[in-house]
Amino acid sequence: MDAADSSTATPPPQTPGEDRHGALALVNTEFSRPSGPYDGLRDAESAAAWLSGRGLTPSGVRIDAGELDQLLELRRSLRELLDAHLSGAAPGTAALSVLNGALAAAPAVREVRWEEAGPVAAVRRPAGEPVGAALTALAEDGVELLTGPPSGRLSTCGAPGCTRLFVRNHGARRWCSDRCGNRVRAARHYDGHHAARDRSA
Repeated sequence: MDAADSSTATPPPQTPGEDRHGALALVNTEFSRPSGPYDGLRDAESAAAWLSGRGLTPSGVRIDAGELDQLLELRRSLRELLDAHLSGAAPGTAALSVLNGALAAAPAVREVRWEEAGPVAAVRRPAGEPVGAALTALAEDGVELLTGPPSGRLSTCGAPGCTRLFVRNHGARRWCSDRCGNRVRAARHYDGHHAARDRSA
């Protein structure tokens, strides 16, 4: 499979943490793997489908070229910030500016709603800006990944050739998926088998 094919392949399974963190899922829409690069946000249509699939925009909302650029810029910035967090390095100021700009684009207003079970805290965002609200929600989740409880459990997949991020659900986990873990174990078995054969030769 060449790079062009791999970029349009079936989406990979979610990594641990993507179900709870849209920012992590966004970052993982682009990554390297042994078969080639993957990009789940190839165009405005795939990006609109991703946003609605995550429940970030109502179904049927379309995004224009400028909004796609904003989404991709946020993805790049979040990746840089999360990588900097993992490595202990300082990120570029541009990445921080993009994140902070997205946070300010459509800030949430907290309100109380009264439902049958009683009062419920809710979040309301500006009407008429569904994509801006989605970007702000993703940025807010990125802040949680960087500074909240998940930040200490964030990790890069330990499988050679894979660059996906995940939140460890137990301390010993090193792979983003069973597929990557199995691939590493198979490679170790292969190397060990051939090393033993060479020693006996």
